[in-house]
Amino acid sequence: MDHPSFDPERDLLLLIDIQNDFCPGGALAVSAGDEIVPAVNRLAARFAHVVLTQDWHPAGHRSFASAHADRAPYESVAFPYGLQTLWPDHCVQGTQGAAFHPALDTTRAELVIRKGFRPQIDSYSAFFENDRSTPTGLAGYLRERGFTRVVLCGLATDFCVAYSAIDARRLGFETVVLPGACRAIDLGGSLAAALAAMRDAGVVLDDAVR
Repeated sequence: MDHPSFDPERDLLLLIDIQNDFCPGGALAVSAGDEIVPAVNRLAARFAHVVLTQDWHPAGHRSFASAHADRAPYESVAFPYGLQTLWPDHCVQGTQGAAFHPALDTTRAELVIRKGFRPQIDSYSAFFENDRSTPTGLAGYLRERGFTRVVLCGLATDFCVAYSAIDARRLGFETVVLPGACRAIDLGGSLAAALAAMRDAGVVLDDAVR
């Protein structure tokens, strides 16, 4: 499939979780996560409409391994909504780790969607909590504003970017992910699985970061 050209005036750029804790030196660092910031800034300067997401956990969030006795980070635990990976404490509300990367240009952002603030439910997607039914409100915002296509980049490809992209397609939006402006955790083959799942959902993977 040819890569589509996006329309910076009519499409919306959705920047996923470009926060200190997901960059080198952070609590849940994505390898080379900070390297995407210059490309993301160039993209944001071209788009008329930009939305950011921000992981925003209360201290002691249930998805933290530290909240479970005898559990280690990256183990999986059955939650009421399904298997949940347990993470190192990260992006705790009000901490420097939860702040956007200092080099990220946020001035053009029209909206910041905070997610993961419910203590009992983790949240990867920009559209739904991990129970797959509690909405963030982003879909309504996009529809009321008249957007039909969403372009995504950010951290991490195989979790929050992929979940957001697949949900965008499920909700009927045309969806493009720019892998060159993303980085992955790649936990036990999660990157390959996420890329396949996005393709199966009809997400266009555009390797050309313009």
